[in-house]
Parts: sequence; C-alpha cells; structure tokens
Amino acid sequence: MKGRIVALDRIDDRAAAAMIVDGKVEDLLIDPPERFGYQPGAILRGRMDRPLKGQGGAILRLPGGWTGFLRGSKGIGDGATVLVQVSGVSEPGKAIPVTTRLLFKSRYAIITPDAPGLNIARSIRDEELRGHLRIMAEDAMEGAGEGLGLILRSAASEADEDTLLDDILAMRSLCETVMSDASGEPELLVDAPDAHEQAWRDWAMPAPDAIEDGLGAFDQFGVLDTIDQIKSERWSLGADASMFVEATRALIAVDVNTGADNSPSAGLKANLAAAKSMPLALRLSGLGGQIVVDFAPMPKKDRRKLEDTMKAAFRRDGAEAALAGWTPLGNFELQRKRDRVPLREVV
Repeated sequence: MKGRIVALDRIDDRAAAAMIVDGKVEDLLIDPPERFGYQPGAILRGRMDRPLKGQGGAILRLPGGWTGFLRGSKGIGDGATVLVQVSGVSEPGKAIPVTTRLLFKSRYAIITPDAPGLNIARSIRDEELRGHLRIMAEDAMEGAGEGLGLILRSAASEADEDTLLDDILAMRSLCETVMSDASGEPELLVDAPDAHEQAWRDWAMPAPDAIEDGLGAFDQFGVLDTIDQIKSERWSLGADASMFVEATRALIAVDVNTGADNSPSAGLKANLAAAKSMPLALRLSGLGGQIVVDFAPMPKKDRRKLEDTMKAAFRRDGAEAALAGWTPLGNFELQRKRDRVPLREVV
C-alpha cells in the first residue's frame, strides 16, 4: 500500500489520528483522558501562587483546580495574573508545565507575541516564492500591535493566496483578542487542538495522498494492530534482533538484543538498527524524558558510527532531543521532549 494516508478515527470516543506512509504507521495521535488535564498548546490565564526557588520556577493556579509549573518566573509577583501556554505533559496529580512564550499556531502561520519580525520556513527555498510570501505576510500584518511577529510554515508554499491570507488574519485576530484579555481570574482562553485538528495542522507537509475519516479507519489500515504491537514494548530489528522500550517512573529504559546471532558483527548491526528505529518507537509510544539505552555488546571503536546514526535519526524526527553520551557503565543517555501522554495511558 503505497502513498501517504491520514486516518481519522475515534478510540473510547476520543479523537485519534494516524499517519500511514507506504503501509507503515509513522505517527499516532490519540486524545488522552481528562485526568491528564490541559494538553500542549492550550493557552490559559493563571495566577502566581508560590515560588519554588530550589527549582527555579513557581507554581501557578490554573482554571478547574489544576496547577502549573512555570520555569523562570523572575519578576512576576505573588498573586499576579499571567498568560501562559501548556508546553508539555505531566502525570496526573503533578503540576502542568507552562511557559509565558505564547505561540498561536495554525496550518500555515504562527503568530508570536513579544517576538517581532517576519520569518519564512527555511524549507521554502525558492527565492521568488519567498519574496511573494513576504509581501503577502507584510500586508497581512500591517497595523499589527507592537511586538507581534509572524512565522510562515512550510505548508504556506502550497496554499493559495486567499487561504493563506485568511489563515494569517485568523491567527492574528485570535492573538490580539487573547493578549487583550490578560486580567481576571484563571480561565482557559484557547483549548489545545484535538488529534484531528493537530493532524490537519501539523501533517500538511508533504501533503497526504488521502484522508480517511470515520469509524473503522484505524482497523482498515492496520493501526489497531500497530497499537497492540507498541503496547507489547518489543520492536523487531530484523533477523532475530529486537529492542524493548519500557517506561518506568524515573526514566525510559531501552534494551537492545542480538537474539540468536552470535557473529562478531551482530552487536553493531542490531545497534544501528535500533538507533534508526528509536525515534519512531518513542514517538508512537508517546514517550519522552530521560532515556537510558543498553546497547548490545560491540567494539568501542564503533561507537562513533552509532552516535552519528542516532544523531541523524533524531534530527529527522523533528522532536526536541539531546544526546548526552555514554555513561561509565557503557549505557547511552539522551533526553527527548515529553510532548504527549504515553500510549499505554491513553489506550
């Protein structure tokens, strides 16, 4: 089954979306249960509650009885009202990570309050097109409030002029409305996108060949089978090699095995396959935070090749990740931004 397909379905009456490329699930979004609170992208009016000096931040009171953790809260007094955006996910009962750097994001444009300037996605390389987009953007932002900036996303290159202009103006209007509503009690001002909206917004490039919307779409394209495989925590690496990706309370543990292959090159082959598969495994599993990898035994001289393979794989993934390096015990540590609720908690 060739092509790029977006399947929209529902799981437990919650929105769900899958990106399928050449028959393989490449990304998966499922709305989490309400117990996980506000999700990344939501914009709220909060109130400063108390500083956490040892952690370099503060606790905010959010609407609905939720609390938020704001890092770098210097200069914001106790009891002050502050506009924040959810920047990550948290476990039930823990403060939700938030930031004061708001982004009003749509399919084609991002409005950035307090970050003036006009930027066009670097992936748009045609200079004539970039010039045309810049003129359109400048027209759309004429008369905008001081400090308001605009980023045109990659998908803007394929939008017609009217659609792009409407998109920019809609985000600008939303931003200006929210920024003028900074005073008052804690309140949800802009909800996070559900899985269907996020798929439309963020899976625009390259454009899908087909969109299948309706109950049964996941079953039709084998997404439910993929979910079962992810929940088993075992990822095949070809031949008899495998990788286990297991979440603990403190970190994500990844274990790479060669299986029955005892040849001298077995360790490196399995490790390279794991390095290429790891971003996908973490993305589909919805896992992030601190990650410790126990690679299969291999000569130390091959570590550089393995590191380069991992760097390339995570660079293509697009998620924020930092490869820390090898521990004294021979494991490899990295961090990946925790931007979704783990699949095991959602399904």
